[in-house]
Amino acid sequence: MAKRSIKIATIGGGSGYTPELVKGFLDRYDEMPVRELWLVDVPSGEEKLNVIGAMAKRMVKAAGKPMKIVTTMDREAALTDADFVTTQFRVGQLPARVNDENIPIKYGTLGQETNGAGELMMAMRSIPVLLDIVHDMERLCPAAWLINFANPAGMMTEAVLHYTNWKKVIGLCNGPDNIRRDIVQALNVDPVRVYVEFIGLNHLVFAKHIYLDGQDVTAHVIKLVTSKKQRVDNPGVGNWDADFLQSLGVIPISYLQYYWKTKQVVAEEQRAAAREGSRAVVAERLEKQLFDIYRDPTLVTLPEELKKRGGSGYSRASCNLIYSI
Repeated sequence: MAKRSIKIATIGGGSGYTPELVKGFLDRYDEMPVRELWLVDVPSGEEKLNVIGAMAKRMVKAAGKPMKIVTTMDREAALTDADFVTTQFRVGQLPARVNDENIPIKYGTLGQETNGAGELMMAMRSIPVLLDIVHDMERLCPAAWLINFANPAGMMTEAVLHYTNWKKVIGLCNGPDNIRRDIVQALNVDPVRVYVEFIGLNHLVFAKHIYLDGQDVTAHVIKLVTSKKQRVDNPGVGNWDADFLQSLGVIPISYLQYYWKTKQVVAEEQRAAAREGSRAVVAERLEKQLFDIYRDPTLVTLPEELKKRGGSGYSRASCNLIYSI
């Protein structure tokens, strides 16, 4: 049976993560032919959008797939008749994230884009933009699905559900997918043999039950994590207190450290800000390195440096979700 080709609009297309998304669509092209991928950004992101667009076109050419890449700052043109709209924008870009982190730290509280005061600052900038996008979608692509990856993912998705009439929206976080990947690595088995049952939402989830070939191996995996310091998620829970992890009986996402280990995390953030800089400052340096690499006119594969960014791996979750729909 012939498969219907689709149009996808990605808002925040100049992101350094976009080539990973392009690769995900190319890898799935025979199952899910993306006819057009529109990468949208704002004037302040035009230079990065051009770099990413050129990289994406090289990847498509190397893959030999008839997927059209369009770069634009005309959001309405991108949204018109789109089947899926993915949002991965950061209002104010990384300089705004530096403020989100450093201002709260200055006053001894959490500065993080999905937790604490930093989350609220980011949400206040980002939610109005997402609601504007939804209102455009109501006019231009009323049948589309909105897949939101922009942080703070939970608040953004709730805003759409509570303050618009749009229902076809899913907030996406790659955290659960990363946890499953790390569990598979800990067990050293083929991924198809592992099923993980999650509870929770976005950045606050737990791997409640872990099955290997249908058999519950949750306790065994927790023991592997605590005894071998197995990295699970980013930045990881393998170095957490072993008795505490075993008493939970589940594997938590590492973001829960912001609630359970608040004092330690704030102290670590303050020390980091005084030395190499906050996570946002480090991310700025990584992004500059990444875009210098992307500018290489011969590059057609994902560079290893991309894995250093915290959101690396999200395309797998995005593509799996879109394909399942």
